[in-house]
Amino acid sequence: MKIALGSDHGGFRLKEEIKRLLDSLQLAYEDFGCTCEDSVDYPDYALPVAEKVAAGEFDRGILVCGTGIGMSIAANKIPGVRCALVHDTFSARATREHNDSNILALGERVVGPGLALDIVKVWLETEFQGGRHARRVEKLKQIEARYAGVKQGGSVTN
Repeated sequence: MKIALGSDHGGFRLKEEIKRLLDSLQLAYEDFGCTCEDSVDYPDYALPVAEKVAAGEFDRGILVCGTGIGMSIAANKIPGVRCALVHDTFSARATREHNDSNILALGERVVGPGLALDIVKVWLETEFQGGRHARRVEKLKQIEARYAGVKQGGSVTN
């Protein structure tokens, strides 16, 4: 499994902890930044991770900011991304089993490092169940395709 990582300044320290976890699990990853705690804009780091996952260059992605909210919103703008903002291991398992999420978003200021690493492990280890859930994920893909031509402001360009 190959993981794409990204954070803004508010998630930098937790991203570094996640890298150590991935090293211990012997999982390949690439860090798309940021590289310090200086203020940056989260969309600049969510975008390359989301694009690489959507293109199939990475199996999954993990994004971290202060709350995880900005990163998840930005990532979910990319067709093919199903980014889930998670605060507990139950949701981490459910979003993989039921939603086939391919990007995990975490908030460094919301979830402590111990719980965050447990969430990452559960999310990485959990497989998509398919079955009735595959039908629902397919409906998400259809919605995404329907609105792929929507311009900013809500008008449809098709």
